[in-house]
Amino acid sequence: MVIVSPALAGANNGNWQTARRWREWLRGSHPVRITGEWPDSRAAGDGAMLALHARRSASSIAAWAQARGSQGLAVVLTGTDLYQDIHVDPEAARSLELAQRLVLLQELGVSALPAQLRPKAQVIFQSTSARQPLAKTGSHLRAVMVGHLRQVKSPQTLFEAARLLAGRSDIRIDHVGAALEPALGEMALATQRDCPGYRWLGPLPHGRVRQLIQRAHVLVHASAMEGGAHVIMEAVRSGTPVLASRVDGNVGMLGAGYGGYFPHQHAAALAALLLRCRESQQAAGAGADGLLAQLRAQSEVRALLFTPQAEQAALLQLVADLSLSKT
Repeated sequence: MVIVSPALAGANNGNWQTARRWREWLRGSHPVRITGEWPDSRAAGDGAMLALHARRSASSIAAWAQARGSQGLAVVLTGTDLYQDIHVDPEAARSLELAQRLVLLQELGVSALPAQLRPKAQVIFQSTSARQPLAKTGSHLRAVMVGHLRQVKSPQTLFEAARLLAGRSDIRIDHVGAALEPALGEMALATQRDCPGYRWLGPLPHGRVRQLIQRAHVLVHASAMEGGAHVIMEAVRSGTPVLASRVDGNVGMLGAGYGGYFPHQHAAALAALLLRCRESQQAAGAGADGLLAQLRAQSEVRALLFTPQAEQAALLQLVADLSLSKT
């Protein structure tokens, strides 16, 4: 079996984390490897393909279908696949047609597919290890946003919210991620210069990022589109609630009734949520219950979807279905 991932170890992003985790779970029962492009020198031994990203892996998907048909071919769809590429890019759309199975990473993804392809769809929630929720200071609110600085992650929303909150020394914002778009890096530096409560930390090792999430009161996730964000799982599995843009990929992770949404690109609404979290934090010190407690309780319920046991069982069932189809 081969996992095709457009991002390999050096990228250390969501695609790579998924590929690495799936390889570890499958190698006990299946020979499995990861490659950036197929076919390669080891292609003859591959009995099935899990291709991450309909557009970026399109050439590998097409090569598999030409050589072996659709049987044994599963395509895992990202947010840019679902909410952008399959509607405008013929190769991405063709990847969906060629696949035997389509894997979605959050529960609203099916509705973004063309109706005739929905019977091929399967939802596999990704997972991460749990971390013990930490006792956190009441002297200030610590928010963290994690994601490389690029337009799809909407970092400008955080920059603007930080400026709206610049006079609040009791609300502190950490921002993790490399400036993949240099202009956004310049904006981050300017925000850091002008707003004492905002820090741009740049890219950090994954273990350090998880510590920051674990220690924060809230994670901010402002994306324009998502297929199923790792960082949301990492937050709720660490006892840290999320303030998220109300886009399908986030709602499909956190649930329609979750109380921590703000409209996409609405910095004032994000700032207002951060203020409400701070106010509820202060009220909790006087014995009152508020927004933070509500979001923590809702997050605990959703965290049950993101256990390694659940993801591994769904993955093994997918591979069994792919294998069964060839017998």
